[in-house]
Amino acid sequence: MAPMATDLASPVLTYNPHPTAPAVRLPPNACDSHVHVFGPGSQFPYASTRGFTPVDAPKETLFALHRLLGIERCVIVQSLVHGFDNSVVEDAIRAGCGNYLGVALVPVNVADTELQRLAAAGFRGVRFNFMKHLAGTTDVDGIVALTQRLKPLNMHLQVHFESSLIHSLAEPLSRSAVPVVIDHMGRVDATLGANHADFAALMQLLKNPLFRVKVSGIDRINAVPRPNPSYPDGIALAKLLVHTYPEQCLWGTDWPHPNHTHVPDDATLVNALSSIALTSTHMHQLLVSNPNNLYRFQA
Repeated sequence: MAPMATDLASPVLTYNPHPTAPAVRLPPNACDSHVHVFGPGSQFPYASTRGFTPVDAPKETLFALHRLLGIERCVIVQSLVHGFDNSVVEDAIRAGCGNYLGVALVPVNVADTELQRLAAAGFRGVRFNFMKHLAGTTDVDGIVALTQRLKPLNMHLQVHFESSLIHSLAEPLSRSAVPVVIDHMGRVDATLGANHADFAALMQLLKNPLFRVKVSGIDRINAVPRPNPSYPDGIALAKLLVHTYPEQCLWGTDWPHPNHTHVPDDATLVNALSSIALTSTHMHQLLVSNPNNLYRFQA
């Protein structure tokens, strides 16, 4: 069952504290485009509005994992367990010496001065949730209006939504003034296949070059975990996205795997890349050139 708890006083371990090394060797400057950092809570308190209390997953643990996996660059996405206080990600960006950047959580009415401060600190975008279990926002028109203020800062919009919402969100998000990144392949149910209406709508939406998609979450959208799972259904959809839209795909581990049904093996997620990006060109686009073009890592 899900490694979750409703008792906020009982911390939940969401990641493997003893990771293994992958068999796949990643190209230089490979980027993990979707992770989170949690705490330490003594330094960066968890938000009172959080849905659970995680076991600390600080930047030092993330950096060590990336050294083991062969990952040199990363984008840290602010988590709701820390709310709108983005200082935990800002601290990790500073420690990452230019190889770690961020995506912030902000309210729709965030001040321009705060957006400017975040952009200067290494945040390249802002994220909004449309997930029931995350108590997300539904003010898509307000979010689209906010993109006008993101544009001069060269920041993008990142969205995380229930798969069925793609049909109602596609049109308003197409009016965004900045690129739109869709998390975790639109959270479709991979076991339903590529012909299901939700995934078909995602494929249609990506015909618009304004959109990007993260082929992260093969372990999330492959709804039924197995012993030593290989996530074949998630891999199949990710491979189709990378083959069809090679310049619009990004990849990430989603470490430390919050709000999940199980704790995935990060080495398994890395090894799956050999079945998702079938050529060296696609692998380089997915892990190096696409994230560099969007996030603008400094040499």
